[in-house]
Amino acid sequence: MTTDIDIKKTDRPISRLFDWFEPNELTRFVEGLRPFEDRIRVEEEVVGDDLVIRAEMPGVDPDKDVDITIDGDVLSVTAERRKEEKTEKDGQFRSEFRYGSFRRSIRMPRGVTADDVTASYRDGILEVKVPMPKTKDTTAKVSISRS
Repeated sequence: MTTDIDIKKTDRPISRLFDWFEPNELTRFVEGLRPFEDRIRVEEEVVGDDLVIRAEMPGVDPDKDVDITIDGDVLSVTAERRKEEKTEKDGQFRSEFRYGSFRRSIRMPRGVTADDVTASYRDGILEVKVPMPKTKDTTAKVSISRS
């Protein structure tokens, strides 16, 4: 049985949509829809008497591109990332730039001051050490009176 209508794969609307994008372009477009993909990823742990925060920051210059601030009990890490990709294939040249500012804020224990905090950068990892403030045990027993 034959029909007069011959639907080709390229005649379908979805297939035609993909014709607008090269495979790499479509992948980059879909990746761009993930809003938290480019957030600064961090891990926190208490090591001895310090709160240690490690942040993934490959490809940044910590002297120029990274700021660490403490406002009250919030430590903020702000970074500027710049990435440039250049490729040449079959005589065609392609260049793509990606850049942006990224910020991550982390609540600190009460009593932390900026003078106590130290930071270092090695192999794409920013490490911030925050000494845990010495606090007195404020637990007290309250007596109950009977009336």
